[in-house]
Amino acid sequence: MTAAPKMRDLAHRLLAYEADAGDGPEPTGSATLRVTLRVYEKLRQSLVEFVGLAGFHSLASRALTLARPDDPGLGAVQIAADGSLLGMGPRLEESQGEIETEIDMDKNQAGAVGTLLIVRLLELLRIFLGEALTLSLLRNAWPGEVFDDGNAVHGREA
Repeated sequence: MTAAPKMRDLAHRLLAYEADAGDGPEPTGSATLRVTLRVYEKLRQSLVEFVGLAGFHSLASRALTLARPDDPGLGAVQIAADGSLLGMGPRLEESQGEIETEIDMDKNQAGAVGTLLIVRLLELLRIFLGEALTLSLLRNAWPGEVFDDGNAVHGREA
């Protein structure tokens, strides 16, 4: 499955925005992986409010399934019950407040692999919700970012 150029561009814009916003202490690893995980977490938080935990888990699992054929590096990645990513870089354990590394994946590879997962997640959102509602959800997660939806009318492209 080839990624739609529009969703790939949107994913790269989100990653660039998060890279520029980079505030607070970061877990160890490559900058690309940290930014990718931040984008995923913002999407997770925003979407769980909208579709619930089960709905997000289903979307994220489907996105992972669609992304795996394009990158074998996603073979070890799983979606946890809370929707977080397992098997890709550091994970903050809430109960212990410490960071543990899930697998020994190259940090640069993990960042690129994570980007593909975000692209697939955005594509699914566009398919199921339409472009206008997808962009509205993104505005909630990234209120400072301007998303161009001039061609979107009633959730469909004009």
